[in-house]
Amino acid sequence: MLNIVLVAGSSRANSQSAKVARHLQQRLIELGHTAEPICSVLDLGEAPLPLWPSENPGPWPQYSQRLQACDALVVVAPEWNGMACPAIKNFFIFASKTELAHKPGLLVGVSSGIGGAYPIAELRASSYKNCRLCYLPEHLIVRNVEALMNEGHAASDADERIRQRADYALDILCKYAEALKPVRESISFANPAFTNGM
Repeated sequence: MLNIVLVAGSSRANSQSAKVARHLQQRLIELGHTAEPICSVLDLGEAPLPLWPSENPGPWPQYSQRLQACDALVVVAPEWNGMACPAIKNFFIFASKTELAHKPGLLVGVSSGIGGAYPIAELRASSYKNCRLCYLPEHLIVRNVEALMNEGHAASDADERIRQRADYALDILCKYAEALKPVRESISFANPAFTNGM
Protein backbone atom coordinates (compact mmCIF):
# COMPACT_ATOMS: atom_id res chain seq x y z
CA MET A 1 0.00 0.00 0.00
CA LEU A 2 1.26 3.43 -0.92
CA ASN A 3 1.54 6.28 1.57
CA ILE A 4 0.00 9.29 -0.17
CA VAL A 5 -0.46 12.80 1.21
CA LEU A 6 -2.96 15.23 -0.29
CA VAL A 7 -2.49 18.93 0.43
CA ALA A 8 -5.64 21.06 0.41
CA GLY A 9 -3.98 24.34 -0.47
CA SER A 10 -6.65 26.88 0.49
CA SER A 11 -6.36 29.00 3.63
CA ARG A 12 -10.16 28.90 4.02
CA ALA A 13 -11.83 26.47 6.40
CA ASN A 14 -14.32 24.08 4.76
CA SER A 15 -12.92 24.98 1.35
CA GLN A 16 -13.77 23.53 -2.02
CA SER A 17 -10.09 22.52 -2.29
CA ALA A 18 -10.46 20.42 0.86
CA LYS A 19 -13.60 18.85 -0.59
CA VAL A 20 -11.70 17.88 -3.75
CA ALA A 21 -8.78 16.54 -1.69
CA ARG A 22 -11.12 14.36 0.38
CA HIS A 23 -12.81 13.05 -2.78
CA LEU A 24 -9.43 12.10 -4.26
CA GLN A 25 -8.35 10.52 -0.98
CA GLN A 26 -11.49 8.38 -0.95
CA ARG A 27 -10.95 7.35 -4.57
CA LEU A 28 -7.35 6.30 -3.85
CA ILE A 29 -8.67 4.06 -1.08
CA GLU A 30 -11.58 2.68 -3.13
CA LEU A 31 -9.28 1.92 -6.08
CA GLY A 32 -7.03 -0.11 -3.78
CA HIS A 33 -3.92 2.07 -4.09
CA THR A 34 -3.75 2.91 -0.40
CA ALA A 35 -5.65 2.72 2.88
CA GLU A 36 -6.42 4.84 5.89
CA PRO A 37 -4.59 6.17 7.86
CA ILE A 38 -1.55 6.11 5.55
CA CYS A 39 -3.45 8.21 3.00
CA SER A 40 -4.03 11.58 4.63
CA VAL A 41 -5.12 15.13 3.86
CA LEU A 42 -3.15 18.16 5.08
CA ASP A 43 -5.77 20.91 5.13
CA LEU A 44 -4.05 24.30 5.21
CA GLY A 45 -7.40 25.93 5.99
CA GLU A 46 -7.95 23.85 9.12
CA ALA A 47 -4.34 23.82 10.37
CA PRO A 48 -2.58 26.78 8.70
CA LEU A 49 1.15 27.30 8.56
CA PRO A 50 2.58 30.59 9.83
CA LEU A 51 3.78 32.99 7.17
CA TRP A 52 7.35 31.96 6.33
CA PRO A 53 9.28 29.54 8.60
CA SER A 54 9.76 31.18 11.98
CA GLU A 55 10.39 30.40 15.65
CA ASN A 56 6.80 29.19 15.85
CA PRO A 57 6.55 26.50 13.15
CA GLY A 58 2.86 25.83 13.80
CA PRO A 59 1.85 22.38 12.51
CA TRP A 60 4.91 22.05 10.27
CA PRO A 61 6.74 19.41 12.41
CA GLN A 62 3.71 17.10 12.09
CA TYR A 63 3.32 17.93 8.40
CA SER A 64 7.01 17.31 7.79
CA GLN A 65 6.86 13.90 9.46
CA ARG A 66 3.89 12.84 7.31
CA LEU A 67 5.52 14.15 4.14
CA GLN A 68 8.82 12.39 4.82
CA ALA A 69 6.95 9.10 5.12
CA CYS A 70 4.89 9.54 1.97
CA ASP A 71 5.51 7.98 -1.44
CA ALA A 72 3.58 10.60 -3.45
CA LEU A 73 1.90 13.96 -3.11
CA VAL A 74 -1.32 15.45 -4.48
CA VAL A 75 -1.34 19.26 -4.47
CA VAL A 76 -4.82 20.79 -4.66
CA ALA A 77 -4.33 24.47 -5.51
CA PRO A 78 -7.22 26.92 -5.75
CA GLU A 79 -7.01 29.79 -8.18
CA TRP A 80 -7.36 33.19 -6.54
CA ASN A 81 -7.35 36.19 -8.89
CA GLY A 82 -5.52 34.20 -11.55
CA MET A 83 -2.81 32.97 -9.17
CA ALA A 84 -2.01 30.12 -6.82
CA CYS A 85 -3.24 31.21 -3.41
CA PRO A 86 -0.77 32.31 -0.69
CA ALA A 87 -1.27 29.26 1.56
CA ILE A 88 0.02 26.75 -1.02
CA LYS A 89 2.92 29.01 -2.02
CA ASN A 90 3.85 29.31 1.66
CA PHE A 91 3.70 25.52 2.01
CA PHE A 92 6.49 25.22 -0.56
CA ILE A 93 8.63 27.70 1.38
CA PHE A 94 8.54 25.21 4.27
CA ALA A 95 8.98 22.04 2.18
CA SER A 96 12.51 20.86 1.43
CA LYS A 97 14.16 17.92 -0.24
CA THR A 98 14.02 16.15 3.14
CA GLU A 99 10.27 15.82 2.71
CA LEU A 100 9.67 15.65 -1.03
CA ALA A 101 12.79 15.04 -3.13
CA HIS A 102 12.25 12.67 -6.07
CA LYS A 103 8.65 11.88 -5.16
CA PRO A 104 5.89 12.22 -7.75
CA GLY A 105 3.40 15.04 -7.42
CA LEU A 106 -0.01 15.43 -9.04
CA LEU A 107 -1.18 19.02 -9.47
CA VAL A 108 -4.90 19.75 -9.18
CA GLY A 109 -6.13 23.24 -10.07
CA VAL A 110 -9.46 24.35 -8.59
CA SER A 111 -11.70 27.19 -9.75
CA SER A 112 -15.20 28.34 -8.89
CA GLY A 113 -15.51 29.48 -12.52
CA ILE A 114 -13.87 28.42 -15.77
CA GLY A 115 -10.26 29.09 -14.67
CA GLY A 116 -7.94 26.83 -12.72
CA ALA A 117 -5.00 26.59 -15.13
CA TYR A 118 -2.89 29.40 -13.68
CA PRO A 119 -2.02 27.66 -10.38
CA ILE A 120 -0.84 24.65 -12.41
CA ALA A 121 1.51 26.80 -14.51
CA GLU A 122 2.71 28.82 -11.52
CA LEU A 123 3.50 25.83 -9.32
CA ARG A 124 5.16 23.93 -12.17
CA ALA A 125 7.42 26.93 -12.77
CA SER A 126 8.90 27.34 -9.32
CA SER A 127 7.53 25.29 -6.42
CA TYR A 128 9.64 22.19 -7.10
CA LYS A 129 12.99 24.07 -7.08
CA ASN A 130 14.26 23.41 -3.56
CA CYS A 131 12.06 20.49 -2.56
CA ARG A 132 12.80 18.55 -5.80
CA LEU A 133 9.23 17.30 -6.13
CA CYS A 134 8.71 15.58 -9.50
CA TYR A 135 5.46 16.81 -11.01
CA LEU A 136 3.70 14.38 -13.32
CA PRO A 137 3.12 15.42 -16.93
CA GLU A 138 -0.55 14.77 -16.11
CA HIS A 139 -2.67 17.19 -14.04
CA LEU A 140 -6.31 17.92 -13.21
CA ILE A 141 -8.34 21.11 -13.40
CA VAL A 142 -11.65 21.13 -11.53
CA ARG A 143 -13.70 24.01 -12.96
CA ASN A 144 -17.05 25.14 -11.53
CA VAL A 145 -16.00 23.18 -8.49
CA GLU A 146 -19.12 23.76 -6.39
CA ALA A 147 -21.06 21.49 -8.78
CA LEU A 148 -18.43 18.74 -8.97
CA MET A 149 -17.04 15.98 -6.74
CA ASN A 150 -19.73 16.37 -4.11
CA GLU A 151 -20.81 13.39 -2.02
CA GLY A 152 -22.74 10.64 -3.73
CA HIS A 153 -23.00 9.85 -7.41
CA ALA A 154 -21.97 12.20 -10.20
CA ALA A 155 -24.53 14.97 -10.63
CA SER A 156 -23.90 15.63 -14.33
CA ASP A 157 -21.93 14.50 -17.37
CA ALA A 158 -19.24 17.05 -16.50
CA ASP A 159 -19.02 15.63 -12.98
CA GLU A 160 -18.76 12.07 -14.29
CA ARG A 161 -16.04 13.08 -16.75
CA ILE A 162 -13.84 14.81 -14.15
CA ARG A 163 -14.28 11.86 -11.78
CA GLN A 164 -13.10 9.47 -14.50
CA ARG A 165 -10.20 11.76 -15.36
CA ALA A 166 -9.27 11.92 -11.68
CA ASP A 167 -9.17 8.11 -11.42
CA TYR A 168 -6.94 8.02 -14.50
CA ALA A 169 -4.54 10.61 -13.05
CA LEU A 170 -4.45 8.93 -9.64
CA ASP A 171 -3.56 5.61 -11.28
CA ILE A 172 -0.65 7.29 -13.08
CA LEU A 173 0.49 8.92 -9.83
CA CYS A 174 0.61 5.54 -8.11
CA LYS A 175 2.61 3.96 -10.94
CA TYR A 176 5.14 6.80 -10.69
CA ALA A 177 5.27 6.37 -6.90
CA GLU A 178 6.25 2.72 -7.25
CA ALA A 179 8.76 3.46 -10.01
CA LEU A 180 10.50 6.28 -8.12
CA LYS A 181 11.01 4.39 -4.85
CA PRO A 182 14.36 2.85 -5.93
CA VAL A 183 15.44 6.18 -7.45
CA ARG A 184 15.01 7.96 -4.10
CA GLU A 185 16.81 5.19 -2.27
CA SER A 186 19.82 5.46 -4.59
CA ILE A 187 20.31 9.26 -4.30
CA SER A 188 22.31 10.76 -1.44
CA PHE A 189 21.14 14.06 0.07
CA ALA A 190 24.26 14.38 2.21
CA ASN A 191 26.15 17.03 0.23
CA PRO A 192 25.38 20.42 1.88
CA ALA A 193 26.67 22.27 -1.21
CA PHE A 194 23.58 21.21 -3.12
CA THR A 195 20.89 21.77 -0.52
CA ASN A 196 18.93 24.12 -2.80
CA GLY A 197 18.09 23.77 -6.45
CA MET A 198 19.61 26.02 -9.10
